[in-house]
Amino acid sequence: MAGGKSSHPECHFAASGVAAIINFPLWRAAAIGQSGFDTTTNMGSNFFQRYLEALKPPYKGVAATIIGMTWARAFIFYGSDRGKRKLEELGYSSRVVTVAVPPLVFSTVVQLINMPIIRASITIQNPDSKFSSVRESLAAIYRKGGVGALWHGTSAGVMKTVPKYCVAVSVKDYMERNLAPADHGDRWGTLWRSAQKSVAAGVAGAALTNPLDVLRNEMFKTDLGVRDALAKLRREEGSGFAVRGMSKNLVAVAIPITVTIFVTDVLVRAVEE
Repeated sequence: MAGGKSSHPECHFAASGVAAIINFPLWRAAAIGQSGFDTTTNMGSNFFQRYLEALKPPYKGVAATIIGMTWARAFIFYGSDRGKRKLEELGYSSRVVTVAVPPLVFSTVVQLINMPIIRASITIQNPDSKFSSVRESLAAIYRKGGVGALWHGTSAGVMKTVPKYCVAVSVKDYMERNLAPADHGDRWGTLWRSAQKSVAAGVAGAALTNPLDVLRNEMFKTDLGVRDALAKLRREEGSGFAVRGMSKNLVAVAIPITVTIFVTDVLVRAVEE
């Protein structure tokens, strides 16, 4: 690939859009489970049942959530590829710098920009919520707590999102360097190589972030600060809060990252052939 993925932003955005559409029910099921909303829903006990339930209307916040997911992942992965190449051109040889710094910067920026939409879209997944749209939820949050309330939970969100993408991008880069290259012209071999890289990055990026997801969602639900929300979780659930919604989160987080990386590879290959 002469130009590499960093030369094709359109491939990143198309892949992120596909992942966002697939991921909305997964994200909705995970948000409901991690926030404790499932105690008031008819969702089943296993993830397949929850996914099917999440496919049913009402689709609260679907447009805002999909748009937010699309630009965020595209910005992070495209920016990370571009940032890595730029740092290498500037003479930085340390992989800690070239691989970890770009996703650290871009995922932080994304989290700060997207936080109001994230909070509003998670809030309206509560079946007891009287709001039917992200706009109504944003307005209510603003009336109750002012501008600052829109970014409530940002610290936990950054602690959760930034490591996730730093790990995912680092694992993607590691797999890219260490997997045996596919033979030129071997389409299935190339796809299998990309699939291995994508799955490894997605699972690794999701595996360690569940406790921070739960903490962030608890902050949204209760309006408590980081310390008070953490104390409440530990008091009520002990260390078990860390695995609340774990299986759902692994799927909801790993699948969109995996799909984004894999589809990007496929699209870039198609463009450059």
